[in-house]
Amino acid sequence: MSQQASPRGTFLEIAAALRAQVESDAGMRELPSAADLMEVYDVSRGVVLRAFRALRAEGVAEPVLGGRWRVVRPDEQVDRRPLEERMSDIIADEGLEVGAAFPSASVLAEKFGVSRPTVTKALDRLEATGVLASGGQGKVRTVRAVPIREERS
Repeated sequence: MSQQASPRGTFLEIAAALRAQVESDAGMRELPSAADLMEVYDVSRGVVLRAFRALRAEGVAEPVLGGRWRVVRPDEQVDRRPLEERMSDIIADEGLEVGAAFPSASVLAEKFGVSRPTVTKALDRLEATGVLASGGQGKVRTVRAVPIREERS
């Protein structure tokens, strides 16, 4: 972006460039960070955020925890339920019984593509609801109760 370019409409140009990049790269799952776009286009954070909001309004992207933006593809199904709900499904999916060892935070972080602290918070919520029992720091969590799955249409 040149120094003499008008800032009005710049966010639309950035949004159009990102949209073209998403359409041309079927493997793209995440938009570049705001900091990267600020550097590439020599614009303020506000301009980049307006571009992200424009893409969200078009259904091209959605915000993800941590300030990132994920590409939305109409043909892909994304489970948007809270992490603890998706984690509790492991009990039924893997046929875990009461007293069985629950997967570690490292394994769950890799499986769900999130950080270990995020997994730990979700595990703490499952403990608070009585689904899991904690053996203490460094100990294996165990299944305390098998959650009842609600029928989903």
